[in-house]
This record gives sequence, structure tokens and C-alpha cells, in this order.
Amino acid sequence: MSPELISILVLAVVFVIATTRSINMGALAFAAAFAVGTLVADLDADGIFAGFPGDLFVVLVGVTYLFAIARSNGTTDWLVHASIRLVRGRVALIPWVMFALTGALTAIGAVSPAAVAIVAPIALSFAAQYGISPLLMGAMVVHGAQAGGFSPISIYGSIVNGIVEREKLPGNEVALFLASLVANLIIAGVVFVVCGGLGLWRQDSLAKGAGDAPKGRGAAIDLRLPPRGRDQPQRRDTGTTTEPAPHPSPTTTTTVTRETTPTPALPLTPPRIATLLSLIALVVAVLAFDLDAGLTAITLAVILSALWPDDSRKAVGEIAWPTVLLICGVLTYVGVLDEMGTITWAGEGVGGIGVPLLAAVLLCYIGAIVSAFASSVGIMGALIPLAVPFLAQGEIGAVGMVAALAVSATVVDVSPFSTNGALVLAAAPDVDRERFFRQLMVYGGIVVAAVPAVVWLALVVPGWG
Repeated sequence: MSPELISILVLAVVFVIATTRSINMGALAFAAAFAVGTLVADLDADGIFAGFPGDLFVVLVGVTYLFAIARSNGTTDWLVHASIRLVRGRVALIPWVMFALTGALTAIGAVSPAAVAIVAPIALSFAAQYGISPLLMGAMVVHGAQAGGFSPISIYGSIVNGIVEREKLPGNEVALFLASLVANLIIAGVVFVVCGGLGLWRQDSLAKGAGDAPKGRGAAIDLRLPPRGRDQPQRRDTGTTTEPAPHPSPTTTTTVTRETTPTPALPLTPPRIATLLSLIALVVAVLAFDLDAGLTAITLAVILSALWPDDSRKAVGEIAWPTVLLICGVLTYVGVLDEMGTITWAGEGVGGIGVPLLAAVLLCYIGAIVSAFASSVGIMGALIPLAVPFLAQGEIGAVGMVAALAVSATVVDVSPFSTNGALVLAAAPDVDRERFFRQLMVYGGIVVAAVPAVVWLALVVPGWG
């Protein structure tokens, strides 16, 4: 058996073990890089670490550090509250607000599971209270997260654009972002229609959505979120109807209280104002001045931490360390594959099919199937380098192929086996959880079967890039 084939089989074993044993894929990839690099490729430690993505490490740590501070001081709660108030009593707009909110959060740097974890409990609570399909609401949250997930300053966008630059492929950050945005927007529109979204327009006010409010008497909604931490006060019955999310915890509890008078918005405190300005500054620094997103984010986070240490003390612990480990481990192993020539060997094998378009659609389906059960980011980190050799032949546009791979590998995150799908499943109150699980599984299967072919036709066949 050739060394190249051994390294590919080891990569497959890493994916299988990570999926079935709930072990961080990055940790497995580091171990695999050590074993394969030492025993098969005859590499020393320097050769193994040559593929460590130091720039992406800084991006991941910096952006998630800044966003952890935003969560800690309540800035994300303020954003959620302000977005909900925009619906002005129109039930049908709630799913779209959730779509836009998660998209905005990931676009400015939140990790996709973090954005879903913030919004999903609120979104699914609204779905239960106002008769909205939980599948509709869950899909809107997840697809919203992916719609913004490839902005130039986002985690996914930074990762993919970094890989493209490292592999010296033609890249287009805006095209990648728009491809994911449009694809998820179209899917969200289809889900909205199929899952009864059009019928929600008949519910012309939030007060009528619950079905038990007296006619002719508006019932406003208290969207104030409970404080995080162990000192969260206990709720008591004061004559209002309170519907807490199931299994309350400091990080997921959302209380929706129906009262007879409107409640004020969450206040814009100095830390929240400073954090909002920091998020805007990050966007401007990266897009207008072409500064490094990771270093800029860390600098802004340090400034906020110095000004309000109490709000930021726990933020370092909330950095997405599992994601950091995942990305760095997988890309380090990919670096070992590159050092030993496996990427060139595999790419030549795929290109050897003789039909580049067929090889392209096969890679898209591989990305979708694996990502439905494992890490979307991990599979992108592995597949894009594998596509480099036949992309270098010039018969397929690199920009379109990278965008198709990225969309195929992330749009399937609504699967209940993925992190985002599991968060949606766990956040849904008052549902038959087994039935909801089957719905998510069937929907995820439909997405896996249909989307790679569609994005292949739309992005690869025309030869974009």
C-alpha cells in the first residue's frame, strides 16, 4: 500500500472516529499528523509543524474573544432584543428576523454554533408560543447563520480565503460571501413556503399568535433576557403568564412573559456602546484598511477588557477553543499530506477521471455527506487542497469550485447530527422531540441530496473564476 493511500485512509479514520466517539477531530488530526508524519512520511517535528496555520489561529482566537466579551456584557442580548422589536407585531416576519440576526452575527465574526446557540432558544420559544413550525424556525436560524458565514471577516470566510491564498488559487472574497448568502436565502424562502410561512401572514399581530389573548386587547411581549451567571434571580408568579424554555440554564434560558403593557428595550450601557463601536471598527478596519482581522479583533478585545475587566474576566474561557483545536489540527494534518505529496497524488487521481466536471460534483457530494455528520470547517480544510491539482489544469473555474465546496459543506448543518442541528433540536420547547429529530434528519437528507448538484450547476458548470 502506497504512503499516499495510507495517509488518505488515516484521514478517513479520523473522520469516522470523530463522528462516532465524540472526540475533537483536531486532536485526532494532530495525533494522526504525528503518526503519519513520523512513521510513514519520515518527517521531523519541524516538517510536521510546517502546516500549522498560525494566521488562522490568531483569527479564530481574536474574533471569538471579542465576541465572547459581547456576550458577557449583554451586547448580543441587546442586538436580539432590538431585532425582535422590528417585527412590529407581524408573526410572519419573526422567522426572517431570526434569519437576518444569525446572519449578521456570523457575518461580523461569531462562530456559527455560537450564533445558533444565542438565537435558537429565543427563536424556538417564539415558534412554540405563536404556532410557527419548529422545523421552519430551526431551519431559518441555521441557514441564516450560514448565509452570513462567509463574509470576509467571518470565521468561515477567513478560513476558506486563507486556504485559497495559501494554495495560491484565484480567490474572490465577495463572490464566496454572495454565493453562500444567495444559496441560503433561496433555501430559506423555499422552507418558509413549504413549512407554512405564508399562512403566518394571516396572524397580523403577535398578540393573536398565542391564541389565548382576549380579542381586541393587545398583549405586548417582554423580551428582556435573564442575566447570565449563578446570581440569576428566581422567577416568581406575579399574575402574568410566564413560559420559560425547558431545562433552564444560565446560558440558554429565555423567558417570554406576556403582559398587558409594553416593556422598554434593554438599555445601551457604556460597555455595550463600546462593544458595538468595536464591532463596527472591526468591519471598517478589515474592509476599508485591509488590516488583519485576528490582530484587530484581539486589540479591540484587549481594550474592552482593560476598560471593563469585570465584564470581560470570563471571556477568555469562552473563546471557541474546540474550534481552534479542530481547525489547527486538521490543517496541520493537511500540511503533512502536502509535505508527503498526497494532495498532488489524490488530485491527480480525481482529475484522472477524465471528466473534470464529474470530479467536481463528486467532491461537492463528499463535502456535503461528511459535513452532515462531522465538521463543516474540517472537511473544507481537507477538500479544497485536494481539489488544487485539477483546478490548476484550468478547465474548471477556481472561484466557482471553492464557492460550491463551501456551500455544499455548510448548508447541510441543519442535520441533527451536526452541532447547529443539535442545538436547534435541544432548544425546541413543547415538541415531540423524536418527531422533530426525524423531521430534521429527513430535511437534512434532502439538502444533502439536492444542494451539491444545484450549486455545481450554478457555480461550477458556468466556469466562474
